[in-house]
Amino acid sequence: MPKGLTIGSYYPVDSPIHRLDPRVKLVAVLVFLVSLFLFDNFIGYIVVTVFLGAVIILSKVPLKYILKGMKFILFLLFFTAFFNLFFTHGEVVFSWKFISITKQGIRLAAFIALRLIYLVIGSSMLTYTTTPGQLTDGIESLLGWLIFFRVPVHDFATMMSLALRFIPILMMEANRIIDAQTARGARFDGGGLIRKIKSYVSLIVPLFVSATGRAYELGLAMESRCYNGSSNRTKLKPLKHRLCDVMMYPMMVGYIFLIVYLGRLPIW
Repeated sequence: MPKGLTIGSYYPVDSPIHRLDPRVKLVAVLVFLVSLFLFDNFIGYIVVTVFLGAVIILSKVPLKYILKGMKFILFLLFFTAFFNLFFTHGEVVFSWKFISITKQGIRLAAFIALRLIYLVIGSSMLTYTTTPGQLTDGIESLLGWLIFFRVPVHDFATMMSLALRFIPILMMEANRIIDAQTARGARFDGGGLIRKIKSYVSLIVPLFVSATGRAYELGLAMESRCYNGSSNRTKLKPLKHRLCDVMMYPMMVGYIFLIVYLGRLPIW
């Protein structure tokens, strides 16, 4: 189990991105993720890179901290790039025995790898700059209209918030159990596949017990504070749009139009 998980955690610092309304950030992340699939050339990635780079600079979250969470998707990144690189038909640029690399394969592998990287970084910026409580309030506010269809929006937002909060907690617990098992002679590195599976059994069982215990304690704490899932509960800091928050919405529309226009130009 790798250490140093940053995905899903909150980075406490004062920045313009941190001070934005959580509803604006939720919509912005959705727009950004959709925009990743609206272009089909290299200039689209330049626009996305500039936009994402500006957000990272304004958020004051260190790039090293962001890249630390990327190592957990390296296997998926190489796996998808490998299959697109070697199994895409087109104009062959390199061939050796049964292995062939095509121009279309290189292009597709590069584009999909960049899309995956930007997708993870873009969605992670939401959790880096927004507390779980703010995320809950933002999701509940954006999906509030679903109450008319008897959808339990408040419960859904609470579950999302708790799931995001438990990711770093469970990883810390897993690392603690690994250290304890290693001190008792267990080995999690090296050996064959069967040996690794047996080693991780000693991790999964106590981790499952710990997660169940934490969930039970959390349920007791919520009941002791008279939590009943009602959406009419008062809030310490109710959400209010500021002028800078309102101005972000037309900027998002302009960003989408720019991506659609530049992303369809006949450029490789």
